[in-house]
Amino acid sequence: MIVNVYVPCDAAALSVGADNVANTILKQSNGKVNIIRNGSRGMLWLEPLVEVETLKGRVAYGPVGVDDVKSLFDSNFLEGGDHSLCHGLTEEIPFFANQERLTFARVGKINPLDLNDYEANGGLLGLKNALSMKPSQIVDIIKDSGLRGRGGAGFPTGIKWETACAQPDGQKYICANADEGDSGTFADRMLMEGDPFSLIEGMIIGARAIGADKGYIYVRSEYPHAIRTLKSAIIIMEESGWLGEGINDTETNFKLSVRIGAGAYICGEESSMLESLEGKRGQVKVKPPIPAVSGMFGKPTIVNNVLTLGSVPFILAHGAKSYANFGEGRSKGTQPFQLAGDIKRGGLVEKAFGVSMEELINVYGGGTKSGRPIKAVQAGGPLGGYITPESFNVTMGYETLAKAKTMLGHGGLVVFNDTTNMLSLARYAMEFCEIESCGKCTPCRIGSVRGKETLDKIASGKNIEENIQILDDLCDLMEEASLCAMGGLTPMPVRTAMQLFPDEFTNPLIER
Repeated sequence: MIVNVYVPCDAAALSVGADNVANTILKQSNGKVNIIRNGSRGMLWLEPLVEVETLKGRVAYGPVGVDDVKSLFDSNFLEGGDHSLCHGLTEEIPFFANQERLTFARVGKINPLDLNDYEANGGLLGLKNALSMKPSQIVDIIKDSGLRGRGGAGFPTGIKWETACAQPDGQKYICANADEGDSGTFADRMLMEGDPFSLIEGMIIGARAIGADKGYIYVRSEYPHAIRTLKSAIIIMEESGWLGEGINDTETNFKLSVRIGAGAYICGEESSMLESLEGKRGQVKVKPPIPAVSGMFGKPTIVNNVLTLGSVPFILAHGAKSYANFGEGRSKGTQPFQLAGDIKRGGLVEKAFGVSMEELINVYGGGTKSGRPIKAVQAGGPLGGYITPESFNVTMGYETLAKAKTMLGHGGLVVFNDTTNMLSLARYAMEFCEIESCGKCTPCRIGSVRGKETLDKIASGKNIEENIQILDDLCDLMEEASLCAMGGLTPMPVRTAMQLFPDEFTNPLIER
């Protein structure tokens, strides 16, 4: 009997030898296994995670190295045999079992490029429903679901779609922003590599809702595996009649292409991304007009994050209420949280909004990998604020995190232990802005340079009180006068570091 063995083709698994593990298993199996390359389940500390399909379900082994393969066969792992690397049934591993997986329901479960596997696990149901609806009905469902932008801004998706839908008929575009550049974030990549059809399905639904017939997925060049997977998925969808002219024998036409960015962080901002797509330098544009009114080549354009679009198929398949029943307040649905930094169990956790940071960091994440105390966690990427363990009771949501002087961002959480120098992290925020600024506005372009220089003076003990005041004034200027969030949010990590750890700024030369 041929046994199905799953070995991830996700970039994280590949980086720790998943290809070699898959090849070794195949060579030693004597033709008894069928290797299926799936996406990652998100338990990155267990990669490469090998799963064996048994009568009881899929049994997980990990992290598996090439040298472990012989002992796995000796332990009869093809029948779920016991081994030191065995974690039992994958679905029952606590880290995985206690999640609410809506957007990532199929990631790690299916072959990413098997359309039949995708459809057998609930794929295309949302699109089939959408093709029988009027555009306004699709928009209303997205509005009623409470879905908000998962890229960081949190703008209501349905309102954005409604604005584009209301524009006069003619050329319109829909774009997926896959320029994932925040430190400690990898959810976009995991979805594109593990379930690319869900992103494409979400884009087709969005295209029908606003009347667009062309779409682009803007992927950063650092994601070669995702780019290759997306291009293959698009061809498969075209050959199956789900992309192109007359989708599924309807009047809906939609052509989709992948475009590769050059690695500019600022192109995560929608107007910069559209400039890059047009072949120009990626620079922020003054608003209004907003892209939904005048975007790519001056035409109405929807720009949504990968996770936003990846959530759409579930909503159209199961209804707005099924999605809105998850979450709390104005933060509806689920969020794929990404745990990184000094964390024992790093990876992806999809939970309904309202989960506490304490649960994410210490229950799912298991605390620090180093065993040292946690000093601070940065939420929302390199421009997010810091939170100390005393405030870990904060619930994860757009408004609750804003009240805690940080932000949800793209759902990334980076853990720092007690050896971290917070003044150095504050300096890094300014330096990051200096490097990644598009240069369009003076507060961001010059303010970040002056901020870095001022922090260097503070670190050297030079006129500390005076320079702290200068830094505070610079932060005010950047927040109030920057054209976009790049310069406007850079002061957030600087200020929260200063507020939470003032002694490291007023007495920087003391050895700690």
